[in-house]
Amino acid sequence: QLQIVESGGGLVQPGGSLRLSCSASGFSLDNYAIGWFRRAPGSERGGISCISSNSANTDYAESVKGRFAISRDNAKNTVYLQMNSLKVEDTAIYYCAATPRISGLVCPHNINNAEWYAYWGQGTQVTVSS
Repeated sequence: QLQIVESGGGLVQPGGSLRLSCSASGFSLDNYAIGWFRRAPGSERGGISCISSNSANTDYAESVKGRFAISRDNAKNTVYLQMNSLKVEDTAIYYCAATPRISGLVCPHNINNAEWYAYWGQGTQVTVSS
């Protein structure tokens, strides 16, 4: 059974940092593009970042550019989302998603395109509060 799992969420003060991880069991992420999405209270799920299978292509939502960084370690079968300078408005459930489309070499043109992805994790809560 193909599963991806997010971890690393928690409570952090404004200005703080967290690193989220997205790991897979049952398959290798080597040929999958990975996207990160989030759903804030009262809001729709939105895309925030993507990384291609070979790390050559990355993309970020405007709201997180310069603060968040996506990376991957295929040897560990894990993708990371480093989140710095966190704001209260970053509070959300964060999801990672995987797609094998085009061998994972392409991120979707629209970062919010959830249909691009075939597999989803259950999410991890990030709360930014003082």
